[in-house]
Amino acid sequence: MALDKATVARIATLARIKLPEAECQALAGELSKIMDWIEQLNAVKTDGVPPMASVAHMSLPMREDKVTDGGERDKILQNAPQAENGFFAVPKVIE
Repeated sequence: MALDKATVARIATLARIKLPEAECQALAGELSKIMDWIEQLNAVKTDGVPPMASVAHMSLPMREDKVTDGGERDKILQNAPQAENGFFAVPKVIE
């Protein structure tokens, strides 16, 4: 798919990109090559190919689904700038 300078200028306007007139012709050639590559990808037959997230077939380790409080309250509160009675202490906000 060949793009001309007018199409590139229109794309730049829609994308809100300031594009100097001198760069339009070079960018038209680059975008045309990208569009040709996309057309090649569209020609590849992918019928019956399942989608995948990784090329390595692996399953994630499973754990028991149990609700806990984490048991790390004291360690977590050590990171707080201020803590009182086992809770984060924050300044009072009044609007």
